[in-house]
Amino acid sequence: MYVCYMNINWKIFRLSSLFLLTIVTVNSQSIDSLLINDGPYIFIEQDGLIEKSIVDGEVVLKKTHLNSYKTSFTPENSTYKNVKKIVALSDIHGQYNLALEILKNNKIINKELKWNFGKGHLVIVGDVFDRGDKVTEVLWFLYNLEHQAEKKGGKVHYLLGNHEYMVLHSDLRYIHDKYAKTSELLDTSYDQLFNNETVLGRWLRSKATMVKINDSFFVHGGISQKFLDLGFEIKNVNQLMRESIDRTKKEMKSTSFYKDYYSSNGPIWYRGYFNDNLKDEAIVKILSQLHIKYMVVGHCSNEEVVQLYDNKVFGVDSSIKNGKYGEVLFMKTKRNSRGTMKGKRILFKNQK
Repeated sequence: MYVCYMNINWKIFRLSSLFLLTIVTVNSQSIDSLLINDGPYIFIEQDGLIEKSIVDGEVVLKKTHLNSYKTSFTPENSTYKNVKKIVALSDIHGQYNLALEILKNNKIINKELKWNFGKGHLVIVGDVFDRGDKVTEVLWFLYNLEHQAEKKGGKVHYLLGNHEYMVLHSDLRYIHDKYAKTSELLDTSYDQLFNNETVLGRWLRSKATMVKINDSFFVHGGISQKFLDLGFEIKNVNQLMRESIDRTKKEMKSTSFYKDYYSSNGPIWYRGYFNDNLKDEAIVKILSQLHIKYMVVGHCSNEEVVQLYDNKVFGVDSSIKNGKYGEVLFMKTKRNSRGTMKGKRILFKNQK
């Protein structure tokens, strides 16, 4: 009986392997023949700008004036006060259509995809890059949305997460096959499409890794006690992280910087709030040292926006990356709530 069982499973294994091989072959062929549309990627030259796009699988180049796009960006501030309404989400991962649906249904943008949140602040808590096939669309959408928000007295904060830093440091293991093909067609490594001589690259280099708004702190992974113990000043941390984008890993590893900032205890990789069974007093200590009431993080996926530690920590990675569902977090004084994909508001219980 045991031998027969093994033989039956071996046949199943062979059939399964053949089936999987067929799928991989078909997918590879479909990617190779896919009529890709992507871009534009704007390269900055001394005498003008070069727009590089892919239209139906063909590279299209266009030269334009230097003033056609903004090419200089001021580093974002690290702290903001007296903001009356805040909404946050994270880990979009190229799911452009779903992200727009969530934002429209929660009235952050209107049907024309324009800013509709007045003087409110929208925080994208990292990880627009990787996994999905509409990363470029999300980037240009946020690029334009932040200008619309500022005209209305509002603000869009696009914080850099671990996947932003991975791509900018040439770690491309999670990019969608579409972007490998884009890279091939443009004859440029994907990370170099966002180097310091491109519009999107310079824009990304102006972004913060963390921001404090009122009494809430936003960062992709989280702030660990070990990271706080290094000596913490938010503006300095943001500047060091910006500068690290154009440093090599070898250079960063020549000191303790890489271990301190890019390790599992660093702000873009930390998962301790979810995985380390921290005691409430440990969270209270962290919040006290940061002079905040709430910590808002992404990075750890859940089926909805969640609260931990008696409403002290909010996780806003609601698995948008899967392309099926997602939520936002609305923050008002003692009135924090979830905004569902359909736009329903659900208050968190036991808020103090």
